[in-house]
Amino acid sequence: MALDPQKTALVLIEFQNEFTTEGGKLHDAVKSVMESTGMLANAKATMDAARDKGVLICHCPITFSDDYKELSKEPYGILANVKGGGAFKASEWGGAFCDTMKPADTDVIVQGKRGLCGFASTNLRFILSQNRIENVVLAGFLTNCCVESTMRAAYENGFKVFTLTDCCAATSQEEQDAAVKFTFPMFSLPIKHTEFLAMLP
Repeated sequence: MALDPQKTALVLIEFQNEFTTEGGKLHDAVKSVMESTGMLANAKATMDAARDKGVLICHCPITFSDDYKELSKEPYGILANVKGGGAFKASEWGGAFCDTMKPADTDVIVQGKRGLCGFASTNLRFILSQNRIENVVLAGFLTNCCVESTMRAAYENGFKVFTLTDCCAATSQEEQDAAVKFTFPMFSLPIKHTEFLAMLP
């Protein structure tokens, strides 16, 4: 299978210090899975090579105000954990892109992500439509949360979806393996980053 770079977007989800870097509030939770797949180095290699081939690079961070006024006073689930841990504040180092995955001038930064799905509350759909994108390639955190939510939405919106199995990380190997084995094939074509790059002319 060959992909037209001009019709392809690489969507990089939450490559921010909270997850990627020592000292990040959630780094210890994902560190072992990151190491098991080599996902950060793989994502960097993929981003750079795809950019050189003309793929649209979209960075999709999640950030909040210092007082989390975007959320309800009593959030539950994963957003309660984010608020309770003081994570992903736009004003702090943890909410910033990690050095390895900093956007280039030609990249697009998705605005407005406050929840799990990369489409909900953001301008991602607009960006993809404006650039005539047909193929969406996903990587990032968490495998079974924001990556999966974005995958499902992209699938429902009619994009051809690819998820890079060695460029994602969850908070446990069990969650990582279950998502890759059972969920990814339902809503995407799961591939390794080298397979994706080989599809680009």
